[in-house]
Amino acid sequence: MNYTGPKVKLSRKLDLRLTPKASRVLEKKPYPPGQHGSSKRRRKQSDYGRQLFEKQRLRFQYNISERQMSNYYDKAAKMTGNTGEIYVQLLETRLDALVYRSGFARTIYAARQAVQHGHILVNGKKVDIPSYRVKVNDVITLKEKSKKIEAFQDAIRNSAAPAYLEVSKSDFSSKLAYIPSRDEVPVICDVPFVVEYYSR
Repeated sequence: MNYTGPKVKLSRKLDLRLTPKASRVLEKKPYPPGQHGSSKRRRKQSDYGRQLFEKQRLRFQYNISERQMSNYYDKAAKMTGNTGEIYVQLLETRLDALVYRSGFARTIYAARQAVQHGHILVNGKKVDIPSYRVKVNDVITLKEKSKKIEAFQDAIRNSAAPAYLEVSKSDFSSKLAYIPSRDEVPVICDVPFVVEYYSR
């Protein structure tokens, strides 16, 4: 199940800016939550602890369940090539992730909701499954009625899409130009630790 708890607390725990509000709070409190969060003396992390931490960071940046994370890893491990690279590519080509990267939503949570509520079209057809895998040259657009919604207009106005997406802000459309490399995907995570976690 996707995460529905307090986003700011989670953001501070994982040192991530998951929402605009979390970004503002982290500017003032750049340390984990809790009584000893601001303490300079931090217990040294074990190898397993680091692997788990990085796995959680990656998971919550895509807002997916543990089972989905494990399934994506199993799929990546069976494919030819660098497992970590393929793993991130599978996550990044989810529909909700690309709706977020395209600037149609301000957070991954809002992107998931937009997909589930039927605001998103892929190649002109409604797709309401957040995990739908987008292919190269697929075009993602907002439904005509949805383009008038202020939340979508505010989101895209201040957005900046990565190079692998060709975005037209005027008509709320985005095309996946190519499958990005790990370096191009704007996630904060040491992916090799995640691979180590699942390959134990």
